[in-house]
Amino acid sequence: MTDVPGVLVGHTTVDDGADLHTGVTAIVPEQLGPGRWTLPAAVYAGNGHGKLVGSTQVDELGVLESPVVLTATLSVFRAADALLGHLMERRPDGLSFNPLVGETNDGHLSDIRRRPITEAHVLAAVAGATGGLPAEGCVGAGAGTTALGYKAGIGTSSRTVRTAGRTHTVGALVQSNFGGVLTALGVPLPVDELVPAADRTEPPGNSCMIVVATDVPLDARQLRRLARRAVFAMARVGASFSNTSGDYAIAFTTSDQPPIPDAAIDPVFAAVLDAVEEALLNSLFTAVTTTGVGGRTSHAVPHRAAVERLAAAGRLTARPYA
Repeated sequence: MTDVPGVLVGHTTVDDGADLHTGVTAIVPEQLGPGRWTLPAAVYAGNGHGKLVGSTQVDELGVLESPVVLTATLSVFRAADALLGHLMERRPDGLSFNPLVGETNDGHLSDIRRRPITEAHVLAAVAGATGGLPAEGCVGAGAGTTALGYKAGIGTSSRTVRTAGRTHTVGALVQSNFGGVLTALGVPLPVDELVPAADRTEPPGNSCMIVVATDVPLDARQLRRLARRAVFAMARVGASFSNTSGDYAIAFTTSDQPPIPDAAIDPVFAAVLDAVEEALLNSLFTAVTTTGVGGRTSHAVPHRAAVERLAAAGRLTARPYA
């Protein structure tokens, strides 16, 4: 995600080692500031069983006017209020603001009803956002999430794309918390075959938040097309798109140039699919086994067993555990 120039990521993790495994993740475009208070943006709900605060205005006006904040379901409104305060401080003459805050439900591992996220947690994630490689796995808004039967979390990735005569970057960040059967490089890695039954507690399939950032010049209509492809990418890793899974994508561009023609957009679509797929896999393969509220344990993907399966399927050129 941070390979896109000017896009920063920050995390605040709230983890007491027992019943709380939650947090905040903030995506902060540096281009959003004095002289330019909006960026072209779009949202897409693959399945709208969730709470993406601020999404209807983004959908209507086609602009982003705040950092994007991700957190836990029952903390989303406190996070939105905290982000609103941040926006009001930055623009003391403003009379209307649209904080954009998404969520997934981490209640399988975290005591979500305690609503532990505070204004300070949100402001720390925003203020602490930096460039460079963001932390992944059990950090920030991914501290307590699970996906595809395993412990999951935050994942990020990017692709370089050449289109309309220029080179650009497409970045993705995900908060993974959805159901299905993990699939990597086309190879199924089902939890019921890789983790002993006695060690498993089956989490529900709850949701996925995807944020796509790019410096490709695009308008809101084109960004909505990118957001749709971002949700499509979930199928590559085995998502089931269940009834209770709120699967959302937010896409924005930092560019202030005229949009590229639609005839030049296919390489950008391909980059989105690849970046989101890799971000989803990173969110799982960087996570660690976590025991949370009620003594429930969510196991990380067993790397050795996964590599052996991928190698047996001819999907690896090297075997790191050989």
